Amino acid sequence: MCTATFFIIIHGCCILANLFLYGRLTGLFATESYDNNCKDSNQNATASIHRKNAFLRGIELQAFGNAQPHKLRNDSGIIASSSLSRSQFVLRDNVMTLVYWLFVIGVVEFLAASIDTFLWNWTIKKQTYRMSVSLFKSLAQRRIPYLDSHQAIQLNAKLFDNIAKIEKGIGFEFLILIATITGIFGCLITSFAVNWKLTMVMLFLIPLVIGSSLVFSKLTANETVYELKTYAKAGQIVQEAFSSLRTVLSFNGAKFEQKRYDKELAPTRWGGVRQGALFGVFIGWISLITYIVYATGFIFGVLLMTEKNRKTFTISDILIIVSIISQCLGFFSFIGPFVQAFSEARGAAASVFRLIDEGKDENINEAEVWEDNTELRCNINGDIEFHNVNFHYPSRKDAPVLCNLSVIARAGQTTALVGSSGCGKSTCISLFLRYYEPSSGEITIDGKPITDYNVQYLRENIGVVSQEPVLFGMTIYENIRFGKLNATQDEIEEAAREANAHNFIMQLPDKYETLVGERGIQLSGGEKQRIALARALVKKPTFLLLDEATSALDNNNEKIVQEALDRACKGRTTIVIAHRLTTIRNADQIYVFDKGNVVEQGTHDTLMGNEGGKYQELVKRQQMEKIDDDQDDPIKMQKAKEEEEEAIGMSERSRLISDTQAVVDGEKTSSKSFIQRFVLLRLLSMNGSEWKTIFIGCAACLFSGASQPLFSVFYANVVGAFGYCSIRERRSHVLNASLVFLIFGGILLVLNFLQYTAFAIAGSQLTQRIRSKAFGCLLRQEVAYFDRSENTSGAISVRLSSDAAAVQEMAGTRLGVICQSLALMLFGIAFGCYINWQLTFIVVAPLIVMTFLTFGEVSLRVWQGKKNDKIMGRASTLAVEVIHNMRTIKQLSVEKEVLRQYSDLIYEAVRLYRMTAIPVSIAGGIYWTIDVYTMAFVYWRALVLVEDKQLTSHHIIMVVAYSMFALQAIKLIGMLAYRIAGSVSAAQSFFNLFDRIPAIDNGSDEGQELDDFHGDIKFDDVKFIYPTRPTSVVLKKFQLNIMPSQRVALVGGSGCGKSTTIQLLQRFYDVKEGQILLDGVDIRKLNIHWVRFQFGLVSQEPILFDLTIAENIAYGLEDVSMTDIIDAAKKANIHQFIEQLSDGYKTKVGIKGSFLSGGEKQRIAIVRVLIRRPKALLLDEATSAMDSQMNK
Repeated sequence: MCTATFFIIIHGCCILANLFLYGRLTGLFATESYDNNCKDSNQNATASIHRKNAFLRGIELQAFGNAQPHKLRNDSGIIASSSLSRSQFVLRDNVMTLVYWLFVIGVVEFLAASIDTFLWNWTIKKQTYRMSVSLFKSLAQRRIPYLDSHQAIQLNAKLFDNIAKIEKGIGFEFLILIATITGIFGCLITSFAVNWKLTMVMLFLIPLVIGSSLVFSKLTANETVYELKTYAKAGQIVQEAFSSLRTVLSFNGAKFEQKRYDKELAPTRWGGVRQGALFGVFIGWISLITYIVYATGFIFGVLLMTEKNRKTFTISDILIIVSIISQCLGFFSFIGPFVQAFSEARGAAASVFRLIDEGKDENINEAEVWEDNTELRCNINGDIEFHNVNFHYPSRKDAPVLCNLSVIARAGQTTALVGSSGCGKSTCISLFLRYYEPSSGEITIDGKPITDYNVQYLRENIGVVSQEPVLFGMTIYENIRFGKLNATQDEIEEAAREANAHNFIMQLPDKYETLVGERGIQLSGGEKQRIALARALVKKPTFLLLDEATSALDNNNEKIVQEALDRACKGRTTIVIAHRLTTIRNADQIYVFDKGNVVEQGTHDTLMGNEGGKYQELVKRQQMEKIDDDQDDPIKMQKAKEEEEEAIGMSERSRLISDTQAVVDGEKTSSKSFIQRFVLLRLLSMNGSEWKTIFIGCAACLFSGASQPLFSVFYANVVGAFGYCSIRERRSHVLNASLVFLIFGGILLVLNFLQYTAFAIAGSQLTQRIRSKAFGCLLRQEVAYFDRSENTSGAISVRLSSDAAAVQEMAGTRLGVICQSLALMLFGIAFGCYINWQLTFIVVAPLIVMTFLTFGEVSLRVWQGKKNDKIMGRASTLAVEVIHNMRTIKQLSVEKEVLRQYSDLIYEAVRLYRMTAIPVSIAGGIYWTIDVYTMAFVYWRALVLVEDKQLTSHHIIMVVAYSMFALQAIKLIGMLAYRIAGSVSAAQSFFNLFDRIPAIDNGSDEGQELDDFHGDIKFDDVKFIYPTRPTSVVLKKFQLNIMPSQRVALVGGSGCGKSTTIQLLQRFYDVKEGQILLDGVDIRKLNIHWVRFQFGLVSQEPILFDLTIAENIAYGLEDVSMTDIIDAAKKANIHQFIEQLSDGYKTKVGIKGSFLSGGEKQRIAIVRVLIRRPKALLLDEATSAMDSQMNK
């Protein structure tokens, strides 16, 4: 960075030298004109005196008094011609010397600009990489109580949205800021060296600029923080909706989610509008200050210019000082978008650095997870004891969970915890894993407090299988390897065999390399459970914690896996939580929980002998005697294994992918390239309702663009006013011409405010409209669309946040800057052609070069952006999975591994940037240098035209003034190329989504609705293949008839197609062959919302939303009374539990119901179905997470 700063300083010095040379060159042409005027005037006066004897004195004086300077010159042709020849020679020598210096400085500036752009951007890319990794590391070590009280989705937004804003703010745009600030200090030094008196007068304007910049930066940063906070709520809805899409669609919740999302989007719009208005005022203020500089400089310059110092203080000095300071202040106007980005970065960085700094707080972090201190890794084994433990969750301090609990799990023995849902069983496991600390009491291992053990080493010795297994969007191999990071292939396969998972894995096309999808969505519940079990067994843990480990398995697999678990439990300290009491019959010790305390304890036989006891009651409810007959029958066990193998064998595999799909993909690709050219027009068409606002903005752009040619006329006039030989006349004309600048600046202040405010309103409206439409379009897509790795909920969240913000930049303030620059160029070309076509051609030629260069850079960056989006999508998916499943991450002790994976993905994006860094840096050098060479050629050709008397100095000054503004404006567009590329790429992705026709339109209102649906369901010769697994046939020639009011059970091995059948009934997918009939009508001909309303689904992994209990129950319905909600809750036997909560039905359940136990979530999910009164119930392991009492 020091090297980059060095080259930035050189770059700034080059900019300063250019401004100095521009002023000196303009002054040379002006001075030459002034000298000729005054010489001619003096010579005419002398000639009149010498001829006084030949003419009457009165006539001579009268003639002299009324003569004009140019007429005086014409009276002395011989002398003027001689003087003109001599002055032309001097002028050529001086001009060409300065032009040569421009060429030399241009080379230095090109090298400095290219090098500092490359080094700075590369350094910033690595800094943001380290910042992103540091933030991820800080979040990955957070304690669970912290995560309970902070929205995980908002933490994910900090990782991507805020980091992206920081990178934009301190990257290339900050480089321009540094170069400008360096130039300002150089300008002050140079101005003092030229004339300290005039510079002192001009200094009073500097505080106005600095003060206004600080105020603007502060206000913009505040608005950015507000915008990020408000959109974080909308982003949470996106993450929640698409990570639970099947639940949303099943309950027709798309409209509800759309309303929720739109409601949270509304406040974000006003933040953007306020930023635009602030920006307009700031740019207008800077424009006014710039014109005040011209007026002040010329007025005080003419006052300081006297006959005594006319030789030492010339118009060149005034032009140098005025042009240097005005151009520096003008840079503030041109770098306005960059100031805004830096201000936004400041606002985004505040929360990022706060989160990183929080990583040092021991109260909310587990810093020891990063330590490799082997001294603390003593042998962990022995009895686990809970001594009078009391506990309440930090988020529900008024609801005690454990009350003076005392439990002992003997080393090498199996200890079972049983009881009703919510009695504290799973809480004991959370405390043992040190997710939380007891409110009072103590937990020990072999008599040693658990807090004395290294938390990471402790968890490495614990294997956990929970009732809701969490898999990550990786391969099966990687998911099992998370149990033991250094496990070999043989160890992984051995663990899979123990969990009865190896056979079904080997039947998959990619075997252990099969991607399981987000949250294991590509696998059935039983398959996920067995993968999770293999992950726990591969580490060969000292302690084994089984929290409903077989709840999602069918009877066959439960018997087989239970046998494997029984083997795994031997010699290990095992704690089992089970509602199916068959699984804990052989436990060495059983504790019966009730309301956070132990009410009974003993072995199975002991507890069964306790007449009227709680355990005996639970056993009788499950009719354990009948189940016992099947438990130990080796013949039935062998039969179960055979059925499992047969079920796997029934899955037919095909190796051909549909040619039709390939054709469709090709058509989609060609259509994208065709649409690509109309991105801006489509954006404007979406802004159609704001056409009046856009018209005002465009009109303001046109007037602003036209103002610069007018400025060049005023500029030439005021410079020409210095040519008057009379001091009084000179001051009078300069003062009148300078006042025009003040009026001009005031007009531009108003125009800039209107321009930026108008485009900010249009851009904010467009962004809100695009986000809302994209959200709705995504909800319309078929479920298979989200099965793809690039369309995970994390990737979609980043897309809706970052891509929409990129579009807003293009359609907002930056569109105004581009329009203004183009207007300036067009008016300037017309004006220049009117003055002199040759000089105009010299200016236009580089503009054409810069246009092609900008197009090339935009294309390169669009390509890079598409590649980068894929990488960041994977990184986002990983981050979302980690932050949302932090309990699993901590339990597996894989914080270092996920940090490594996340770091590798982010660094992959860094390497991608390095591929394009050099050509982009060279383009940046050309942007900075091309105006230098253009002005050099303009002055060179102007000299020739003056010598040939084809052009006057007055016209040259006008062309030069216009050229400088035009080149700066086009240079700005070039510098914004990478932002334009990002906006174009983002807009393309949105339009591709808008144009996409889903295979199953979840938002369609078309289709037939049966007036009297009886409930007749028929699967007729159905064949089905999941789109993401085209080589695996799930259903083949499937026949099933279900009569009205008939109860039908689907049983079979995990992965045999039971859950698939339910998904087909809800039209998450369509069959490949055959048809599904409802009352004899093909389901594809029926209204999709009506179909889903007829079915009530309760799945084995119930999904609740971060809403209140009442809102979850009424999800997807309108105008539901509280009475109906309470009645449904009573039917599901949960009303009493809800009433005991401090907020009752208004209690928030947390993300995915994280504040509730598994049984409580399941019962609320059942209430949600009962209140809808569906014609058909679909129960997919609906009671797997419930205790026997609730199950009944």
